[in-house]
Amino acid sequence: MSEFESKRPFQWLIHCAAWGVLFGLPFFFTGREAQPVTLESYLRFVIIPFSFMIVYYVNSLMLIEKFLFTKKAWKFAASNVVLIASAMIFVHLMMQYLPNPHIGRPRPEREWQDAFLFFLGNAVLYLLVAGLSVAIKMTNSWYKVQSDKTALEKERAEAELKNLKSQLNPHFLFNTLNNIYSLISFSPERAQGAVHELSKLLRYVLYENNQHFVPLEKELDFLRNYIELMRIRLPEQVKLEPRIEAGEASSALIAPLLFISLIENAFKHGVSYSNPSFIHIQIMAADRYNLTCEITNSFFPKSDQDKSGSGIGLSNLRKRLELLYPGRYVLECGQEGSLFRAVLRLTLKEENV
Repeated sequence: MSEFESKRPFQWLIHCAAWGVLFGLPFFFTGREAQPVTLESYLRFVIIPFSFMIVYYVNSLMLIEKFLFTKKAWKFAASNVVLIASAMIFVHLMMQYLPNPHIGRPRPEREWQDAFLFFLGNAVLYLLVAGLSVAIKMTNSWYKVQSDKTALEKERAEAELKNLKSQLNPHFLFNTLNNIYSLISFSPERAQGAVHELSKLLRYVLYENNQHFVPLEKELDFLRNYIELMRIRLPEQVKLEPRIEAGEASSALIAPLLFISLIENAFKHGVSYSNPSFIHIQIMAADRYNLTCEITNSFFPKSDQDKSGSGIGLSNLRKRLELLYPGRYVLECGQEGSLFRAVLRLTLKEENV
């Protein structure tokens, strides 16, 4: 059930309350000087609001959708002229046949000008009722369109996010297996240990990644384990300095695997086996709502022949951030001389803190 459909019972309740007040007006204005409400007087009173109700719902349930929404304005106008004229004739006839408790009292004679103004005033009232029906119907229609549009956008975003996450898992696995493969040739023992560490990481990726949000501390533990796994294959001249602390935001919830692409990118382009190199990783929470990931590394661009990764990591990350944290993130990546710097700042949702 959509949000619009869930509010329909409430809308009908408002309708009942409004008509109840209108039909109950004679009972709200009784006093010492007021005439008592009799069955005859009340029947003569309710004819007019009853005719208003007919004009309102004939427009709301039939004429607006049949003519106005299909851009047949002239048919809509003509139908309302006939409807309002019929309602006025109906009221006039009912007034003639229902008993009048005021018979015998002198009534002022109406000239034709007064009668014309009287019927013109009544016609304006009916037009206002028809206009109110159009306004409410158009508002409800607009709200329904917006509700359906929001639901479709949500479904599209969730489908796209699911697709991005399904791309991320093979990408992460490919890069990690590529690193383990490079260990096998010169250190089978370290490669065996790396496979064991990889099993821990895969358990997190396969089970925790199915959730939309995970505790920040659990995500950071995953990153620490991943960094230690990557450390196994690093040569001695590479300086790896991770500083990962949740601080006040340790219990906050965050989308899983947001930082892994930045860290993978640092290991891919920041390590040289012949030159001194470094990777500095810092993930800190300034407070309960603001989280910053800053990664600086030496930059050694890979050649076209290098196949360690498919290159979808950063573009994937940008799409996920736009879907999950629209307007609440800043992502800056770029080369600064011989260095590469990536900064991701997140403002966490209040409901996830």
